[in-house]
This record gives sequence, structure tokens and C-alpha cells, in this order.
Amino acid sequence: MTTDPRPLYARATAQAARLVKAVPPERLTAPTPCAEYDVRALLGHIVGGTRRIALVGEEGEGRGEPMTAPDVPDDGWAAAYDEVRERALKAWESDERMASSVTVPWGEISGRAALSAYVMEIVTHTWDLSEAIGRPLALDPELAEFSLATAREALPEGPREGRPFDPPVPVPEEAGAYERLAAWLGRVPLSRA
Repeated sequence: MTTDPRPLYARATAQAARLVKAVPPERLTAPTPCAEYDVRALLGHIVGGTRRIALVGEEGEGRGEPMTAPDVPDDGWAAAYDEVRERALKAWESDERMASSVTVPWGEISGRAALSAYVMEIVTHTWDLSEAIGRPLALDPELAEFSLATAREALPEGPREGRPFDPPVPVPEEAGAYERLAAWLGRVPLSRA
């Protein structure tokens, strides 16, 4: 993939930040399309995952960083995400980091490939969160198209043992970019679950 993912990551995290701010407190225990998470756990994964992404950008690897954020109080998700989002954006600004190898849970890859995967991850989890809280904001379809192309390149169509995503599920022909991305990653909208 030759596209510089940094501007897309900035847009994707800004979109996620707007949605995190829109989460009503009464929805924290609501289910999400990502079956192992309710809204609170998904927010923890988003914050914890972004901490790991920042560490990978800063140090070239972040496997020791947990993908959860048990330290964030229920009224602190927006502030916690804003803080770690800024840290991650700064960590990935250099051309050297984009060209160098980094170690991520699935192996050693270029910084550019890693950040592209992280765009896919935050875009997917933004959709998960949007579904869980009733789709309060319009989501950027270009981010979903980029993420779907990244997912198709990185993840096989068949069984995905050892990967954090289920095999693809059928999707209606008229499905938009986010639903096609979700389907490739084994998710269905809550309205169809």
C-alpha cells in the first residue's frame, strides 16, 4: 500500500474522538457488534489499543502495553482518548518511523504497514461504537474504503486462526463502506445480529 496513512489516521482518530464524546453514560453496558465487548470494554480497548499504537510509534514495539484501560473512570473516556490520540499522532509524525520496521503483535512490518493496520482498527472500532450507541454521527466513508482495502490485503478470506477477526460474513449488495468493512472482519450490524 503506497498511500501515506498518517493523514487518514489523524482523520480516523478525530472521528473516533467525536464519537467517544457522544457516548451517553447509560449506554456503557450496551452490547457492541464486537461480541466480547460492551461499550465500556470497547472504550477501554480503544484507549488501551491507542496507548499501544503510540508506544509502537515511539519505540518501534509495544507488545507489553495492555489493550485495556482499567484506570479510566466512566466520565473520563473522552479526555483519556484525546490525550493518547495526541500522543499517537506525535509518535507517528516522522518519515523515518514510517520507513523503519516495527514489531506488532502479528510480526515485524514497516511503520507504514503498521499504521495502515491501525487506521483499519480504529475505523472498525469506531463503527462498532457507533452501532452500539445508535449511530449518532455520520462516519467518513473514505476511511472505511481505505480500511477495507487494508483488511483485504492483510486478512485472508477463509479461516483466521490466531487473528482477532472472524471470517467474513455475507453482506447485502447495497451495503455501504462501513458495513462491507465490518462484514469482511466478521461483524454484522446489531440490527441484524
